[in-house]
Parts: sequence; structure tokens; C-alpha cells
Amino acid sequence: MSRYVFTHARAVLPDRTLDDALVVVEDGRITDIAPVTPGAVPAGARDLGGALLLPGIIDTHSDALEKEQRPRPTVEFEPGFAVRSFEGRVRAAGVTTMHHAVSYQTNVLKDRTIDRSLALATAVGERASAGVGLVDHRLLHRLDARDADALDVLKGVLAGLPPTEPPPLVSYEDHTPGQGQYRDLDTYRETIQRQENLSAEAADVWVRRRIEERADGIPQRVRTLAHLGEEAAAGRIRLLAHDVESAAQVMEVRAAGAAVAEFPTTREAARAAKDAGMPVVAGAPNVLRGGSHSGNVGAGELITEGLVDNLSSDYMPTTLLAAALGLAERGVIPLHTAVALITSGAARTAGLTDRGALVPGLRADLIVVTPDGGRPTVRMTLLAEESRDGDDTPVSVARLLSTTGR
Repeated sequence: MSRYVFTHARAVLPDRTLDDALVVVEDGRITDIAPVTPGAVPAGARDLGGALLLPGIIDTHSDALEKEQRPRPTVEFEPGFAVRSFEGRVRAAGVTTMHHAVSYQTNVLKDRTIDRSLALATAVGERASAGVGLVDHRLLHRLDARDADALDVLKGVLAGLPPTEPPPLVSYEDHTPGQGQYRDLDTYRETIQRQENLSAEAADVWVRRRIEERADGIPQRVRTLAHLGEEAAAGRIRLLAHDVESAAQVMEVRAAGAAVAEFPTTREAARAAKDAGMPVVAGAPNVLRGGSHSGNVGAGELITEGLVDNLSSDYMPTTLLAAALGLAERGVIPLHTAVALITSGAARTAGLTDRGALVPGLRADLIVVTPDGGRPTVRMTLLAEESRDGDDTPVSVARLLSTTGR
């Protein structure tokens, strides 16, 4: 049995922060958390010197892998390399469970194609099954609600997956202008004008054409939601509703089987989701920047009102820890509540019951953090598998720690 002891830590527990804590890990599980008793610290214990000890961060929605593979429009790396490169970045940010958002859509503006997404998903699966990854790699399947071909592809992908608990995450979304994320048409028009280097008049024509196309896709959107609802009811997927904008829309997707509300664009939608018992996901970049880049409700405002359960990185994993600790430092919410947004709250979003908190019996996915001048630094990341016995485990940070006897 492998046994690691961390001492003199500021351990962030589900309901409080325990200063000068001792935490014991045995074979990849947390087995004990207690105040340090002078003179009773086991020999070989790892002294954290007052640094923060947190559960590993769980990211429920990140499409940053796309940019890792294609950092520039004319530069594309092999998917397997992109996954390995990206996992090093997210581990350094304290993320131990990563849900890579792969998009079943063709989106010229975001440089997305279904084939490219499938290749990335395959590479993620290969890295996860190899058992040597630096993080626990998982997928979030993002489906364009108005694309019949995308739905057919997703059906095939899901049919080929073995049953899992929790089931795969599927995000139902519609990014056409005039609703959802792009309900603020003025902001959207300005964005298109900058991205496409268009005149104001040309951008207006572009947006109006997209709105007309949206109307044509409404019947497919209805069929898509009905199918996903059937899959959710059968327990084959966990359905997330993306960019809900009103109480009525929340009730619609909830009735169809959606379990989670991702990135509500209005306070009304966030409140309705909360009242319906749906975990509410907001963006960490939104918190860190002080508002939405799309002109929607600010995540900080929703957090202040107790309407957010989980922060995801959306497109920048390094924002997760900075956003959470920043909320605590500014006194918006207590430290343990802020950390829950990126740990236990995220676990609830994903349906994971074995991680996300410093609690005996849960996985020992751990990170050590020092808050250096308000900008946190991850000093160590430990994945549960790395602290288990076994000659076939990869070389990891756990090999550098001192094991302790009983």
C-alpha cells in the first residue's frame, strides 16, 4: 500500500478552510483529514508550509483543445500531439479532470468541422485509454441543434460507446444570432465586423442572412431536442442546455430532459434553472474579465446572487483557479464556496460522485497552490492514479514524495 502524508496545509474543505491541516492519502484515496497535532506528525510527511491544498480542478467545458491543434488559421498539428501538449498546460493550471468540448458542427468563423472534431475526440479517447495521461481526459459532445447531419454523426458516435456511469455529456446549443449567446445583436454585429473585416453595412447584411437561416432550422431544432430528450430519459446521456435565455426556455429544455443549464445569458434564465434544481454553469473568463464578451449577464453578478454552481473554463483553463480565488479575495464569497465552483460544483454538473472535495473516501486528485500577490501559482498537481501502488504506473510527482510508514 502506498501512503502519503501532507502536513501544515491550508486545506479547503467543503464547508470551511482548515488551517494547519494534515491530509493522508492511501492508494489514491483520501483517508484522513485532521488538524496537525504537535509532535505527532509522521516521519517523511510532506510539509506544505502553509500553502493551499485543494481538490483537483474539474473543467466541465473547454474548447481550448481546438486552438491547441490549430493555433493559427494556416497551422495544424496532429491531434495526438495536440492532446499531449494541451494536457501539460491544463495540469499546470491545476486541472485534473478535463471535459474536452468537441463540436458537431461546421462553423467557418470558429474554424470548426465535424471531421476535425471527430479526429480530436479519437485522440482524446486514445490518450485516456492508454492510462498514462497527466489528467483524466473526458469529452463533452457539443451538438448544433439545427444541423441534421451533425445529429446523425453524434448518434453514430454515441452508439459506439460502451455504457458508462456517469453517461456521456451532451450540450444542446444554437449559436445563430438573435438568441442565446448572441441575443445582443449590436454586440454580435460589431464582432462580425471586426472578425471578417466588413463594413457596417456588410456586417448588417451578414447578420440578417444568418437570422433568416435560423428560421429555416427551427423544425430540425425541435427534432434534435426530442431525440436528445429520449436519450437522456433512457440514461444514455447527461443533457446540458447551452445559452438558455429565458424562464420559458429553461422550462422547455428541463421538460425535455436537460439536467444542467450552461452559460445562461440572463438573470431570469439563471434563476429559473436554479429553481428547477438544475446546476448552473458560468464562465470563469467572464468572472476574471468582469463581464461577458457577448453583452450578456455577468457571471460575477449571478455568483453574488447565489445563482451559479459551477465555473467552467469555456476557452481558457488558466482562468478557473484565478477566478475562484479572486472571488474569495474580493470577499464576494468565502474561499470554500469559491473553490467549490471549480471542484465539487463541477463534479455535480458532470455527474461525478468520486471526486471534487477533500473528503475521506474520495479520489486523491490534489493540487497545492500559493497565492502569490493575488495571482495563484500551482506548485504541485497529483492525480489519484499516480499515488497508487503498481509498477506499471507512469513516473509522476508521487514518486518524488516521501512515503510514510504506519
